[in-house]
Amino acid sequence: MKRATKIDSMSSRRLFRIATLFLITISTVFAFGQEDRRGRKYKAPPETMKIDISVVRATTGKPIPNAAVIFHPVNEKGKAQGAMELKTDLDGKTTLDVIPIGSTVRLQIIANGFQTFGNDYVANADAKEITIKMERPKSQYSIYKGNATGDQSGQADEKTVKPQSSKPD
Repeated sequence: MKRATKIDSMSSRRLFRIATLFLITISTVFAFGQEDRRGRKYKAPPETMKIDISVVRATTGKPIPNAAVIFHPVNEKGKAQGAMELKTDLDGKTTLDVIPIGSTVRLQIIANGFQTFGNDYVANADAKEITIKMERPKSQYSIYKGNATGDQSGQADEKTVKPQSSKPD
């Protein structure tokens, strides 16, 4: 009878070892199986530039509070892709720090009683400070008021450069 219990204890140990080895093997297989190569890989967000905007009156230099500062990200073709609007505080200042370095942003400033401002800026540094001097509206351009030459009071400068002809010698 002792022999039967001895055999039973040996077979139970053997069975326990086999079960343990089986569990270790299965858990190892599942551990390697969890590395999903089809899933998304983490991609770090691009470096961004901090833009500090100050909006002031052109005549006195006093800040303009509650002016709308609108950022239009521009793609390679020059088309705006959405917009982000901020308002200036009592000191006429606002800050944006989500423009990726290397991109172009079209800045538009709208304030009650002032001429709308717009310009394109390239995000080419870690930080940029821009002071916008807002002017009162001027008279509207008209070709009927003696402006037939196309001169718009110095608002635009234009130069035409003719390409050099390359003649074979």
